[in-house]
Amino acid sequence: MQETILILDFGSQYTQLIARRVRELNVYCEIHPFNHFPEITSSVKGVILSGSPFSVRDENSPVPDLTAIKGKVPLLGVCYGAQFLSQCNGGEVIPSNTREYGRASLEFIHSENELLQGMTPGCTVWMSHGDTIRKVPSDFEIIASTRDVEVAGFSIRDEKTYGIQFHPEVYHSTEGMILLKNFIVDICGCSQSWTPDLFVESTVAWIRQKVGDDKVVLGLSGGVDSSVAALLLHKAIGPQLHCIFVDNGLLRKNEFSDVLDSYLHMGLNVTGVDARSLFLDHLKGISDPELKRKSIGKTFIDVFDTESHRIEDVKWLAQGTIYPDVIESVSVKGPSATIKSHHNVGGLPATMKLKVIEPLKSLFKDEVRRVGKALGLDPSILNRHPFPGPGLGIRILGEVTDDKVKTLQDADHVFINGLKQYGLYDQVWQAATILLPVHSVGVMGDERTYENVVALRAVGSTDGMTADWSHLPYEFLAHVSSEIINKVKGVNRVVYDISSKPPATIEWE
Repeated sequence: MQETILILDFGSQYTQLIARRVRELNVYCEIHPFNHFPEITSSVKGVILSGSPFSVRDENSPVPDLTAIKGKVPLLGVCYGAQFLSQCNGGEVIPSNTREYGRASLEFIHSENELLQGMTPGCTVWMSHGDTIRKVPSDFEIIASTRDVEVAGFSIRDEKTYGIQFHPEVYHSTEGMILLKNFIVDICGCSQSWTPDLFVESTVAWIRQKVGDDKVVLGLSGGVDSSVAALLLHKAIGPQLHCIFVDNGLLRKNEFSDVLDSYLHMGLNVTGVDARSLFLDHLKGISDPELKRKSIGKTFIDVFDTESHRIEDVKWLAQGTIYPDVIESVSVKGPSATIKSHHNVGGLPATMKLKVIEPLKSLFKDEVRRVGKALGLDPSILNRHPFPGPGLGIRILGEVTDDKVKTLQDADHVFINGLKQYGLYDQVWQAATILLPVHSVGVMGDERTYENVVALRAVGSTDGMTADWSHLPYEFLAHVSSEIINKVKGVNRVVYDISSKPPATIEWE
């Protein structure tokens, strides 16, 4: 039975980060809404209450039922979770005199308390709250304080229940992982056995049991998620897996042939489909980015549906859904406001009556890569930067045409190859070349030109939720700019995007 830490979500922006930190300790965890979580069985070794944008003093603040948890399994409340534990047990929570947000120092640490063992007095922690616990119940013991916050941490006597006002999961809390390890390993007693190899072994067995002798179809994208899903399925059921790799005409230069060749060398049963003209025909006259995404998504579904029907007796559709997608669908606040349409296959045709299997739905992106490495995935795919499902269609601002695609593919090819040649590719999380809907005056060979502008974008990130622009060397940017202007017909100006996320997004559309 899989050891599990449950994380109850109250809507904090940091909830996924708590889960990632638990996973880094090789311990399996799941995020559930505070008001809808599974039965507390013997496999649940502990529970963490997340922070929240709410105040516990609000009339509509989240109120979980902890009857089956508190005093029965180890419990850690973080920020809102700590304030809730205090208030619902007779403590007092009041508005802070000043909103405490940012770095603070733990001036007092009860070093003998099992939650804080090994932490250093004066260590930096990250605060993010508008309320303060002024008074704790009589059976609570204060175990940590900052200069401004007396109750920065507490424990309840005679039970394994703890609360902390700061966020140990964020990078700025310098000894946060010590605290989390104390809770998860020492207090909850987790064995730290959830590794990529164990995941592969258990998932392969699960796939075999679930699928049996049935056929499975999977749409490959050339990205890490679908490729790792394919390898897991291939390891489990071999030739029963039928993969379809569609060329939508919006991939990087030579990408379709290069990636298809890699898949074939991995032994996958894969069919390549050239649908470039169909996608471009359907994009004619469309400039709105959301309409472009919808057109590309619908055309993909139509092509995938047609190709799937060529395979007899298929019973399952495999998808490379990963854990952040699952969390979003059951968020405590419901699905987030649409910033842009998701590029995964959304609704399949009603005629395609297939059962769905999602072997990666419990993994974060970095975990998918570790599993891919354990499976021996080709490094050229394993280490690829994330690439949007609509591809270059949303990196061409305005209407997509065959000529614009070729121009962007050539410019992008120079940029990506340059990153690799200069040893910068692996230092960047994602890189993109954007074809702008503007023309610029230039001079080439004593002649006036009026041609296209491309923008280069490179960012550092861990999961795409936030991103900082990459400080690429000036000599590299000068080299790439010169190469693009000299070798890509129709481009006479190159600019570099130095916006971070937020406020900007990674993609321009």
